[in-house]
Amino acid sequence: MSAEADEIWRALAALVRDHRDDWKRAVIAESGLPFSRIRILLRLNGTAMTVKELAAAATVDAPAATVAVNDLAGRGLVVRRTDPSNRRCKLVSLTAAGQALVRSIGAVPDPAPEVFGVLGAEDLAALRSILDKLAGH
Repeated sequence: MSAEADEIWRALAALVRDHRDDWKRAVIAESGLPFSRIRILLRLNGTAMTVKELAAAATVDAPAATVAVNDLAGRGLVVRRTDPSNRRCKLVSLTAAGQALVRSIGAVPDPAPEVFGVLGAEDLAALRSILDKLAGH
C-alpha cells in the first residue's frame, strides 16, 4: 500500500467522522439506546457471533462486549444460543425485536453533508465508481 492511499483513507475517515453526529443523535433518539449498543446491534445484523468475535468486530474489549450483550439480552434484542459446531461456545444473534430495531435504525435519514455540494454530477459519478470498485474487493 502507498503512503498516498494511507493519507486518502485518513481523509475519508475524518470526513465521515466529522459529519456523522446528526445521524448518530437521530439514531440514539430513534432507538433509545446509547450508540455503543447500536454498534453491537449493527454488527450482529445478518450474522451470529461469539462475544469474542463481536468484541473484535465492534472494536471493544471482551468485558465491554459482555456488558453490552447482557444489556441487549435484558432488553430482548439479542439472544445467546449454543454454537452447534462448538458446544462450549455461545453465539449471540438478534431477536425479532432486535431485527426490527436494526431496520428502524436503517430507516433513519442519513443525507450527505453540505460539503458534498461542491461536487458536480461528474465528480459524484467518479466517486460512485471508485466506491463500487472498493466494495467489490
